[in-house]
Amino acid sequence: MASSAQPVSTDEPVVTVDWLYANLNDPNLKLLDASWYMPYEQRNPIQEYQAAHIPGASFFDIDRIADQTTYLPHMLPSEEAFAAAVSVLNIANKDRVVVYDGKGIFSAPRAWWMFRVFGHDQVWILDGGLPKWRASGYDINTSASCDKSSAATEAVEKVYQGQSVGPITFQTKFQPHLVWSMEQVKRNIEEKSYQLIDARSKPRFDGVAPEPREGIQSGHILGSKCIPFFQLLDASQTLLPADEIKKRFDQEAISLDGPIVASCASGVTACILVLGLHRLGKSDIAVYDGSWTEWALQSDTAKETS
Repeated sequence: MASSAQPVSTDEPVVTVDWLYANLNDPNLKLLDASWYMPYEQRNPIQEYQAAHIPGASFFDIDRIADQTTYLPHMLPSEEAFAAAVSVLNIANKDRVVVYDGKGIFSAPRAWWMFRVFGHDQVWILDGGLPKWRASGYDINTSASCDKSSAATEAVEKVYQGQSVGPITFQTKFQPHLVWSMEQVKRNIEEKSYQLIDARSKPRFDGVAPEPREGIQSGHILGSKCIPFFQLLDASQTLLPADEIKKRFDQEAISLDGPIVASCASGVTACILVLGLHRLGKSDIAVYDGSWTEWALQSDTAKETS
């Protein structure tokens, strides 16, 4: 069956619900529900997926398609683990991938960024996510099947245990410039080559509101600036137009002509900043994967409060 989907540019990081509806039956379009919530929200994304998801979507588990060797949450998995997981989800390099989440735009950008880190730029986010899809009156699947999700996470575990998995339908091409380590951030504090921006709320950034994760102090990485991720979204959780996004960065004196690295608490909402910058034509923005959770737990990292 040949693909007859309407074209969409990789220069634009989101697609509309109307575009998705028109292209939902394209065999080379793969749809992923990458919903994820903070622990304090007491929401179970897999259960919510099973209760209601866009027809044809598979669940992409950010917490488990992740590095199994670290104490940090949902860190980037190895190339082998990612390839194994998305192969189980029936995704190949020829496919176009659309990712959405249950809030509108919240955790889907994390999965979008992961695909781009592993060399797949045929990936987009559903603007407004599941809420906008439902508000538009489009069909919802209420089947509870989640077999592929479990198999995908089992494939990740097998890779980390040194067991064979297969068949692999997705070949990765790692893009190291899109992900930063703690050592790179430390070096940048000295060299000041990159502008580091933090997606958390201003009170947490300033150190006057507590972090939601127990045992982690609030504050921020020395020299970083704050662009709360929700400032890039409108009331319906869709991405703001380019001129409005640019205003947010201009207000914080962040130069779009200079290199930028994004961070947050644990590498999820930083990807919303990357998404916004992609809309502004900057497709090479890195994420500090460990973000504040890793930084705050180290005794030898430079921290400050405002």
